[in-house]
Amino acid sequence: MKFSVLLPTRNGGRFLADCIASILEQPYSDMELVVSDNANTDDTPAVIASFAGDARLKAIRLDTPVCVTDNWNCALRASSGDYLLVMGDDDCLLPGYFQRVEQVLNKYGNPDCITYNAYSYVARGSVNDNVQSYYKETFFKFGQDFDGEGVLSPEMRFAIVRDMFRFRNRIPLNMQTTLMSRRAVNRIAGGIFQPPFPDHYALNSLLLKANTWVYVPENLVVVGVSPKSFGHFVYSDKQEEGRKYLGIESDFAGRLPGIELNNCMYVWLTRLKENYPDRLAGITISRAAYVRRQVHAWYLQYRSGAASSGQLVRWARLLSFADWLYLLSSVLDKQSWQRLWLLLRSSKKNQIQYVWQGALPLENISTIREFAGWVSSRPSAGKG
Repeated sequence: MKFSVLLPTRNGGRFLADCIASILEQPYSDMELVVSDNANTDDTPAVIASFAGDARLKAIRLDTPVCVTDNWNCALRASSGDYLLVMGDDDCLLPGYFQRVEQVLNKYGNPDCITYNAYSYVARGSVNDNVQSYYKETFFKFGQDFDGEGVLSPEMRFAIVRDMFRFRNRIPLNMQTTLMSRRAVNRIAGGIFQPPFPDHYALNSLLLKANTWVYVPENLVVVGVSPKSFGHFVYSDKQEEGRKYLGIESDFAGRLPGIELNNCMYVWLTRLKENYPDRLAGITISRAAYVRRQVHAWYLQYRSGAASSGQLVRWARLLSFADWLYLLSSVLDKQSWQRLWLLLRSSKKNQIQYVWQGALPLENISTIREFAGWVSSRPSAGKG
C-alpha cells in the first residue's frame, strides 16, 4: 500500500462526510482511508456506513472515548501504507493530491517527509457564531529561507526545532500539511504521536530524525476551522470544554492562564527535551518568549471577545517580577514589534479577520467541500 490517510474523529459527523468524500473521490487506487470512530455519539457511524461500498475505506470503532493522542495511535496501528497523512474531520483534500505528492516522491527519491501549504477555511459558527464563512489563500506564511521547492538541510531542520524553544514557529504545526514515511515514523522512540498535541510532537521529532525532507510551495489541502476545532474553543471562550473534548492536560511549574496552545507547547517542548537529551543538549525553553506570547494571547482573547478587561487585570497580577522584566525586554524583540503593529492596524469590528489576519469573506459558499471545488477551479489553484 502506497498511502494511508488517517482520519481520527470525535463527534464530527456534521463535517465528516465532506472530508471522507474529498479523499475517496480521488481517482487513485493505491491508498487506504483509515477512519477511527472514537466512540462517537452523533451520526458519525451512519456517515461512515454511507461510504462502505468503497474498498479503500477501513473503519474501526472504539467502545469508549479516548484522548486525541490515543485515537490517532489507533488509526496508525490499523494502517499499512508506506506514507502517512493525517486529516481532521473538518479538513478537505484537494483534487489531485496523491498524483502530485507521488510526483514529488519520484523526483526526490522517496524522501521521508514532504511539507506543503494549504488554504484556510473558517466555517460558519466557528467563532462566536459567525454567520459567514471565510478563507485565506495561504494557511501558513513561510519565511524567506523557504525560497522555493527543494530539500530542507539537516542544519535548517535542527534550527527550526531550536526556534520552537523560543516559541517561534517556522513550519505549520498541523499534520495535514506534511506527508510522512512509515520508515521515519518507526524511528521515533516511544511512538510518533505523544500528548498533549500529537501533531506538534510528531513534526518536531521528525525534524530531528528524518533523513530527507522536501518543501513544496503549493496548497494541496484545505485546513478547516469549525465549531469542533480547538481554535473555536479558544476564541469563543470555551477552552475548558475544548480541553475535555481532546482529553489534554497542560500543567507545569510557572504555567500562566491564556491560550492553551501556548501552554501545551510548553508541555510538548519539555517532552521533546526529555526524549532527545543528546540532540537538544544546551537548549532550554525560553520563559521570556513564553511570557511574551501568552500576554499577547491575552490581548488577542480580549479583542476577540473571549476575555474581559477584568480578566486581563487578574491575569496580569499572576506575573512575577522576572516575568515583567521579560515583557520589558520585548522592546528588543522584533517579533513583538511586528505583533504590536498588527494589533494597532487591526479593527475590532470583525473577530474572524482579527484572529486570522487576511481572511476574506465567502459569498454563497457554506461548506468546505464547496470551497475546495471553487478554489480548485481557479487558474491560480494550488499556488501557495
